[in-house]
Amino acid sequence: MPSSPKFFYSRRSGASAGSTCLPRLRRLSSSPLFSLACLIFGLGGIIFGLVVASRAVASGSGCRDFEPNSVTVAWQRTGLGGEGGGGTLGGSDPRERRRVIGFVGIQTGFASIGRRKSLRKTWMPSTREGLRRLEEETGLAFRFVIGRTSDASKMAALTREVMEYDDFMLLDIEEQYSKLPYKTLAFFKAAYQLYDAQFYVKADDDIYLRPDRLSKLLAMERPHAQTYLGCMKKGPVFTDPKLKWYEPLSNLLGKEYFLHAYGPIYALSAEVVASLVVLRNNRERSSEEKSLRRCWGLPVACGRQVLASRRRRGLPLSGVHS
Repeated sequence: MPSSPKFFYSRRSGASAGSTCLPRLRRLSSSPLFSLACLIFGLGGIIFGLVVASRAVASGSGCRDFEPNSVTVAWQRTGLGGEGGGGTLGGSDPRERRRVIGFVGIQTGFASIGRRKSLRKTWMPSTREGLRRLEEETGLAFRFVIGRTSDASKMAALTREVMEYDDFMLLDIEEQYSKLPYKTLAFFKAAYQLYDAQFYVKADDDIYLRPDRLSKLLAMERPHAQTYLGCMKKGPVFTDPKLKWYEPLSNLLGKEYFLHAYGPIYALSAEVVASLVVLRNNRERSSEEKSLRRCWGLPVACGRQVLASRRRRGLPLSGVHS
């Protein structure tokens, strides 16, 4: 009986070639020379990356569009009657004013490092990118506002903080409690020349702020261009030199302050701040910031009240500007 036909299938040549190459590759990868070559190649790549990154940071070529948020404001003091009181921003090429809905200056000091950390951990971003995003979302720009000190260690610590967070406005004025009125006036003048804002906001560094709600408040339409947003108060004038709130010019003010600006946060419209920019510091002023602020909204009425007070007491009228 004839046998059934048999079929023979040849094996693929590629399979046999692959089976012979795999052992060679395994032997090569397990050799010490191959491992050493891979190690040298990897270390070379890491060193090259570090060198390129360090050169980019040192030369600034890594971020060609980088523009620091922090700014140092130096005032030209020629012809000024007081510290930080007038003139224009120093420098021959002033930067273009950035347009925002509101500029918020958070008044701080050298002893308030903990407060600034708390704000950066809560409502205020702690990075440059975060500040930019917040500005784009709300139309508000935020900066810590601080002066200078003769203490080299404090200035060095401030410099490190500025380099790390880049969220400061540095004023060329001595940071002292007795000079807060000068600092406040210098802040509004610097903010006006750096930012084209509808409102300029002064805030303390111990508040919890809602930037979204503040943005909506400032963006509301108002019938008057000269606007003040904030609290108002009035109270007795302290005539005892031993008291903390002693008023050296109490003889010009009477027994009680009239209604004036007050509070941990308030905002002035651009028109009001524009009138402050032209002011000089050679006028009579009280020791308290509230006594300086009370004349901002109604300078003519303030001058008339001071003149009337002088007339009642028979004092000379020279040196009073109405």
